[in-house]
Amino acid sequence: MTATPAIGDILTRGQVEQTAATIAAAQEPSGAIPWSVGEHTDAWNHVESAMALVVGDQREAAECAFAWVRDTQRADGSWPMKIVGGVVEDHSGETNMSAYVAVGVWHHWLVVRDEAFVRRMWPTVRRALDYVVSMQLPFGGVAWSQEWRDGHPAKVNADALLAGSSSIHHSLRAGVALAELVGESQPEWELAGGRLGHALREHRDLFLDKSTFSMDWYYPVLGGAVRGEAAYDLLAERWDTFVEPGLGIRCVSANPWVTGAETCELVLALEAIGDRERALRLLADMQHLRTDEGSYWTGYVFPDDVNWPAEQTTYTAAAVILAVDALSDGTPGADIMRGTTLAPDFAEIGLECGCSSESVAGVARRTA
Repeated sequence: MTATPAIGDILTRGQVEQTAATIAAAQEPSGAIPWSVGEHTDAWNHVESAMALVVGDQREAAECAFAWVRDTQRADGSWPMKIVGGVVEDHSGETNMSAYVAVGVWHHWLVVRDEAFVRRMWPTVRRALDYVVSMQLPFGGVAWSQEWRDGHPAKVNADALLAGSSSIHHSLRAGVALAELVGESQPEWELAGGRLGHALREHRDLFLDKSTFSMDWYYPVLGGAVRGEAAYDLLAERWDTFVEPGLGIRCVSANPWVTGAETCELVLALEAIGDRERALRLLADMQHLRTDEGSYWTGYVFPDDVNWPAEQTTYTAAAVILAVDALSDGTPGADIMRGTTLAPDFAEIGLECGCSSESVAGVARRTA
């Protein structure tokens, strides 16, 4: 096992392990990792926490978390949007939540190199990504959710979220890498990834407008669809809108509220494009959210000098651990957002499948 990562002047190895222990302490007997004790579990944040457990030397807890992923997947490849104490509170399926299992399994492979684990998880990954690809819209984005009625899939909410689709782009690259590892090519995932990447680079106006949320700003970079000079330009567009020096970044542009998970995701996006100086500064800035026990408050309302909501969340702790790992190259999983170990970014596939600007715009007009 690779040693737990650290950035000495921000977080020591012992502090990172302490934070991982707070995630494990919130884990339920089923293996589920809720947002906080007594709150709901969703597949995306659960997998993110499992990844942090792998990095933070909590292997047994991580294996239990992945077992929960296998046990709770539905026949169509999705997971319920909200599970509280083993009881489903929202049966709807969200595509980016389903897709993220591929990232978690590839990350586990990078760190642990356990091929038996990958093969055990592969049917789950394959069902999840087949489900997600089936929800792709004509312009290339992926429908964000599907309602359930009477225990069965029902209406598809036929709009695409920019942040969610960006995360799916990342997941498809991880899925194709896993497919190559197990020797089962998935060309339809590659084609879907090509169309999706094109939409994320050239047609962001066709996604639902959630531009007041910082996630919509940085996620095309975090998910790998936008890189290079275009990534720097995109992050420059709203840097002053969302970044609060010394505190972190706002979750929503209009609200004086910085959140730790979003800040660390921006850290990961910056690190992925080589902007380590700003990434390190933001990681240091958000440490005011850390508690003495090693957990992290979700956010901070700075005019009122108060942590809000009054909770420490596992997904925030997980984002911190993954950010430390990326910036320190502490484990082989540090590359997970940088993406050099993933499948290619599908850019050429997007062009080969005829996803020109003109054709996509035409589809958008015909389906509006």
